[in-house]
Amino acid sequence: MKPRISVITLGVDNLERSFKFYKDGLGLPTQGIVGQEFEHGAVAFFDLQLGLKLAIWNRKDIAHDTRIDQTPISPTEFTIGHNVGSKEEVDMIMEQARKAGAIITVPAHDTFWGGYSGYFQDPDGHLWEVVWNPAWEFTE
Repeated sequence: MKPRISVITLGVDNLERSFKFYKDGLGLPTQGIVGQEFEHGAVAFFDLQLGLKLAIWNRKDIAHDTRIDQTPISPTEFTIGHNVGSKEEVDMIMEQARKAGAIITVPAHDTFWGGYSGYFQDPDGHLWEVVWNPAWEFTE
């Protein structure tokens, strides 16, 4: 399998609430909620980086589409890592997320491996790690 992941879809309980969090709170670019004319089709896509999008879709609709019963959620199933270029940027994004309504689970701090990171949960409990890794450089 060639690594061609192009969309990461998060199941949400309230599409409009999550849309507002990601669009207005975090400032992610989007064309809005699409597919509302279909019974299980309402979804929003956000541009992340070249070739990668974040989608939010109602959990009940994911369960319908995949033919899997909806089960209780666990925030520790995965994390989304957002890597940045400095400690200051970590602090800035953590504060932006807090102001948008995120729950800060771990405030930004120096890590045991020499980096700097913090965790927050979005309105549906998904964990995001905002992290600066001194060994990784970004060219934008």
